[in-house]
Amino acid sequence: MQPGSVGPGIVDEQLVRTLTPQVIAVLVRRGADFAAAEDAVQDALIEALRAWPQNPPRDPKAWLVTAAWRKFLDATRADTSRRRRELTVDAEPPPGPGGETDDTLQLYFLCAHPSLSPSSAVALTLRAVGGLTTAQIAAAYLVGEATMAQRISRAKRTVAGVGLNTVRFGSPGNVATVLRTLYLVFNEGYSGNVDLAAEAIRLTRQLATGINHPEVHGLLALMLLHHARRPARTDGAGRLVPLAQQDRGRWDTGLIAEGVAILQRALAADRLGEYQAQAAVAALHADAQTAGETDWPQIVSWYDELVRLTGSPVARLNRAVAVGEADGPRAGLAALAELDPALPRRTAALAYLHERDGDAGTAARLYAEAALAAPNLAEREHLARQAARLHAVR
Repeated sequence: MQPGSVGPGIVDEQLVRTLTPQVIAVLVRRGADFAAAEDAVQDALIEALRAWPQNPPRDPKAWLVTAAWRKFLDATRADTSRRRRELTVDAEPPPGPGGETDDTLQLYFLCAHPSLSPSSAVALTLRAVGGLTTAQIAAAYLVGEATMAQRISRAKRTVAGVGLNTVRFGSPGNVATVLRTLYLVFNEGYSGNVDLAAEAIRLTRQLATGINHPEVHGLLALMLLHHARRPARTDGAGRLVPLAQQDRGRWDTGLIAEGVAILQRALAADRLGEYQAQAAVAALHADAQTAGETDWPQIVSWYDELVRLTGSPVARLNRAVAVGEADGPRAGLAALAELDPALPRRTAALAYLHERDGDAGTAARLYAEAALAAPNLAEREHLARQAARLHAVR
């Protein structure tokens, strides 16, 4: 069997998901608009599900390109309003290998086009680059399939007139947009039957193989280091476990080693960015054998860099907590006092630092307030338990 081929009776789902963005990009490069190319590839995939188990192709990419191009031409011919366009795209390419050119990189940047909202960019990336079905994406985001289909359709219409040749993937601004989109996917975590954290890592790995940019590698390192702690983030009852209380024996040391190695190579380029700085913080947490051995002064230094790079209020909040660990709770409280009282999770940080300062009464009240404002059920229940614990010992 040739590399990349499929065996009798088998349709390799991972192979199909890898090839999908490549085939879409080939069609767009040949003249199809994005929406038409995506529709044609989906039709070709349906045909592949029927044909491949009995008659597996030697070159799956070439098969999909040919089938999708035919689907596109059929749709174009059937649409009388596109007769003029038909004159320029009617030549069917000869059969043969799928070719070595891979336009997947441009497809990443097209799906994260600045004209799209963040939610639309995420949905389109998962559909076109990730190869997920509309139903899978809808289940992951806990919305109806029809709602998600409309969101994706609007996104496709928005980028329909943008050609791959016009997508400049070397500029820092465009890279930042793609990375924000991938990080949004990662932070959705897991829901339904699609593990979005794992999917984001897969897509970021793919991006990292095609573009030598330190922030791409910084984001990949950050994802791997966070994902390494995932098994310890909840207990047997599904309750949230804070970082300091996690069983570090459950952390994935293989992912940690890989993440640290990738981060070191990115930092060696001496082009520091926000994802590298965040990954450096995560690496310092991963390096500590116990919570008490955490190098908090160095973490504060990295948060100083992150604040310098981004000015992010969230980075300032995390820095204040790190100052509280490095220099004592009162120093942390002083740093928090400079931040907007409406900043999300500020009240929870206040509660934690007041508890460390020995003021259980104030901490219990603040934990209860933070629970009411928590963004998800797991955090709400955790903060409520903290409040109840302090009330019980008073």
